[in-house]
Amino acid sequence: MTTHCSRMAKRTGYAGISLRSPCLRRYSSSCSQAVPKEPTFRPFSVDVPPQASREPPAPSSRLNSLKDARPFSSFLTDTFSRQHDYLRISITERCNLRCLYCMPEEGVPLSPPEHLLTTPEIVYLSTLFVSQGVTKIRLTGGEPTVRKDILPMMQEIGKLRRDGLRELCLTTNGISLHRKLDSMAEAGLTGVNLSLDTLDPFQFQIMTRRKGFEAVMKSIERILELNERHAAGIKLKINCVVMRGMNDQEILPFVEMGRDKALEVRFIEYMPFDGNKWSKGKMFSYQEMLDVIKAKYPGFEKVPDHKNDTSKTYRVPGFKGKVGFITSMTHNFCGTCNRLRITSDGNLKVCLFGNTEVSLRDMIRQGNNNQPISEDALQSLNLLESARQAARAEDEGYPVNERERELLNIIGAAVKRKKAKHAGIGILENMKNRPMILIGG
Repeated sequence: MTTHCSRMAKRTGYAGISLRSPCLRRYSSSCSQAVPKEPTFRPFSVDVPPQASREPPAPSSRLNSLKDARPFSSFLTDTFSRQHDYLRISITERCNLRCLYCMPEEGVPLSPPEHLLTTPEIVYLSTLFVSQGVTKIRLTGGEPTVRKDILPMMQEIGKLRRDGLRELCLTTNGISLHRKLDSMAEAGLTGVNLSLDTLDPFQFQIMTRRKGFEAVMKSIERILELNERHAAGIKLKINCVVMRGMNDQEILPFVEMGRDKALEVRFIEYMPFDGNKWSKGKMFSYQEMLDVIKAKYPGFEKVPDHKNDTSKTYRVPGFKGKVGFITSMTHNFCGTCNRLRITSDGNLKVCLFGNTEVSLRDMIRQGNNNQPISEDALQSLNLLESARQAARAEDEGYPVNERERELLNIIGAAVKRKKAKHAGIGILENMKNRPMILIGG
């Protein structure tokens, strides 16, 4: 068991923390004065001696792995041969901010609790999608940290690394992240996208209609501290939506955050969603942002992008950090899109800008008298084991539960209907879609 777990940790490369790494130390809010504890960190829920073997897998094991390897699931492959190995799950509609571009000023009507996915349902869907080749899961909202059971949820999803999950990420506004961050790191958190649109505390209140700037900065510093002192390996990206006349004058201060900090600031073109009063005049384009930065830093240079990146990445020579641009409006990246989204009420969206959705929640609940799946129902219906067995759904003659087979057919049909790209400026602003907060970004 020890050797197997060591090999699995190496194959997945999960969280950058080996089986022999010490636990990320817990600190109080005044980090510098706290006394660290050193419990043994165990990335899997199995007993692993602290001196686990670091020997490479035996040749026979490698040959067996290659022999058992299967093509990427056709259920998650669209008609343009895009393989969707990245799943974004919105786990709540609630948020503790009211950002101008995300939520209408009057708020949004919240769904009844019974309409939202339960934690067992989220874990089940995560297991099913990982069985088909998903390697990255991102939890979004609303604001995911306001969900009371987010930590046990992340612990359960984190266990899917043994089934092929490589990244477990979070998109957050950072208000309460610092209070839960250490436990999330222990659960396997590998990446944080933190939304911050201004570095001015007063402007922060205008853009979010709430206070909380200091708490956000505290979360940023805590992530950097965990990475620098404890090798937590949490990729930090700061997402900034640029709005003309609102925060476009702060582009350079954001760039300069990366002078001595290992983070990436990503500037996002303002996008239209229901209720956010988008107009073309408010949008500050990618080219305009580039012009502002290059006027100050002529050496600002492009760096190679990774496959499926949504952002165009640059760097200022000599800076530790990077700068990215998400250009959904002027230079879409649809051709390499590998993302699927599940809304908090259980609908599958194959495109952020599309208004076509299909309910997975209703299909899951059919076997439970159309009632929400509880922890007891998860066990009694043997859902997790059935979801894992669905990895063989395309193997001829392999017995896969009819529930999972039908669910995969629904998912596959939705993926096959995915368009080549979104329509672009002139069409998107007229398309009826959910407010951003009810999609999950």
